[in-house]
Amino acid sequence: MRIRDLEWLVALADHQHVTDTAAILGVTQPTLSRTLARAEDELGVRLFERVPDGLTTTPNGAFVVDAARELVARYRQLTTELEARLDPDRGIVRLAFLDSMATSLVPRILRGFHQQAPGVRVELSQEPAHAMRRDLAAGAVDLAITSVRPDGAYAWTTLQHERLVLIVPPTHRLRTRKRIDLRDLAAEELVTTPLGFGFRTLVDGLLADAGVTMTVSFESADLATIEGLVAAGLGVAVVPEAFVGLSGTHGIALTGANARRTVGMTWRTDRELEPAAARFRDFVVGEAPYGAAGAVGHD
Repeated sequence: MRIRDLEWLVALADHQHVTDTAAILGVTQPTLSRTLARAEDELGVRLFERVPDGLTTTPNGAFVVDAARELVARYRQLTTELEARLDPDRGIVRLAFLDSMATSLVPRILRGFHQQAPGVRVELSQEPAHAMRRDLAAGAVDLAITSVRPDGAYAWTTLQHERLVLIVPPTHRLRTRKRIDLRDLAAEELVTTPLGFGFRTLVDGLLADAGVTMTVSFESADLATIEGLVAAGLGVAVVPEAFVGLSGTHGIALTGANARRTVGMTWRTDRELEPAAARFRDFVVGEAPYGAAGAVGHD
């Protein structure tokens, strides 16, 4: 049974007269009568009884009409929402981003985009990089701002480069140092993100390049929390420079050109973005760079 048939059944129940309902719908009376007969045959029940002044619903007919009314209303809601999703001025953008971008990069991007497209709704989710990759693959998000560039059918545009520094507690023996080599930290305890997180992979790579193994004392998914743990004297940490001093930590520059994190935006290339998401992507790509250091490119 088609949505149109359900709409006609609802109209018949509302107006209770075949001739009047046909005129309101703009169809012939035989056409409406055939549709009613087909519906009754398909459902196996009589929906209407004839009375002297028109029609009245049977008990089964009232049950069917109530369900038809709900289905028609839901279908109309569906088409309205779908039309909005396909409208670049009123659609939805599903954006995932790293927790560490929540107070810096992401608000700047959203502020600029909202000024350009105030009718677009942006649904935000803060996730680690491995969760973003899963959600992008499943189609649960449209775009992701991450520090891990995915392999495969994904586009990438670089948004900013962040210098990585060592942070130490305010009374730490190294607090007066201006620069330090990771090899000098072998005896220190490290506070960092859990295994599997993109930032942990980055830090572990820096330590491996320096030939250093450090004991991990605490793990947290949140870089601001890591900075607080370091300030409390629970170890040292490698973090982006923006996190230095939030709770009183001291920052020390790291030797080596690879002591940085690149943050970019990624999206799938094997399926078309819906118009609002494509508009958001084009805005971000057109407005980059958002960081103070490093070149910005789009692949």
